[in-house]
Amino acid sequence: MSDTQSLQPSMLVAKELLAHAMAPVYRVINGLLVVTVFMVVGLWLSGNGTNAGAFDLARILVPDEARHMVWSNGFEMLNQNKDSSEIAAAPASDTEIAAVIYSKSKLSATTGLASAKQQTVALLMPSVAQMQVKSISHLSDRIPTSKIDPQALDSNLMGSLQNQRAVADFFEKKYSLDRSKIEEYVSNTILIAKEVNIDPVLLLAVISVESNFNPNTKSHAGAEGLMQVMTSVHKDKYAIFGGTSEAVKPEVNIRVGAYILKYLIATAGSLRNGLKYYVGAANAEDDGGYADKVMAERNRLISLCQNRSTNRLTLNGKDIRS
Repeated sequence: MSDTQSLQPSMLVAKELLAHAMAPVYRVINGLLVVTVFMVVGLWLSGNGTNAGAFDLARILVPDEARHMVWSNGFEMLNQNKDSSEIAAAPASDTEIAAVIYSKSKLSATTGLASAKQQTVALLMPSVAQMQVKSISHLSDRIPTSKIDPQALDSNLMGSLQNQRAVADFFEKKYSLDRSKIEEYVSNTILIAKEVNIDPVLLLAVISVESNFNPNTKSHAGAEGLMQVMTSVHKDKYAIFGGTSEAVKPEVNIRVGAYILKYLIATAGSLRNGLKYYVGAANAEDDGGYADKVMAERNRLISLCQNRSTNRLTLNGKDIRS
């Protein structure tokens, strides 16, 4: 018994010495664990919309829905406060046309989760942003921006109400359209372009060439609406909007057409090839001049907006609309 009792203090001392010797190792391991957790969480929160391997791993470890919940609950209020301050700082000259805070994820087809993806969009007809139409961003967000021809990305020309009026004037005269209708179509296109992440000028050019801004246009092949989407081919994409019976509605047709165009541009590798695919000439030697027509109309609109933006007079340092 005495030998056993004498060994106990020695064992305790040995354990204390071992614990003291291992303390730095434990601290290093704990530090590495903390850094790893922060890295994984950081990659997880910033992983949406990229194709980098590390971000793919983060998405595999934690579903997108959970990340959206964190963004929604933790950071959405910060963006709302920012958007509110931007609206308050808007020039008085534009107060007759309200700015709209638009959240593309609130009407998502797959989840009802709110998101921090909010943008302040000034529109000629703000009421179009209040339409209860489901978003197609759950599909368009899967297409990485790196795959899109830079010419197809937002030129930031249509954010100006002045430019929107100029474009509306142009199409109103060109096609003898009702002013309220053309403002509705232009506003819808700008809003949807933000949702899909594609240049609204490009979409307006496609609509102009495809349908002359007549939503009731239908081709012999079965293409319908402003964007002349082949309804029978893409009926699955209309399912979230209530089926193909909704195919000619501008707010639906432009969404589906914009997504298809973005997908084809990414697949074909360039804007011109994407337009060739869009018109159904993917396997043909040429597209019958379709891409040239769209690009010409796009360039015409860009020139119109750029001229409008630079053609200003000033008085005592303040801009005056020409």
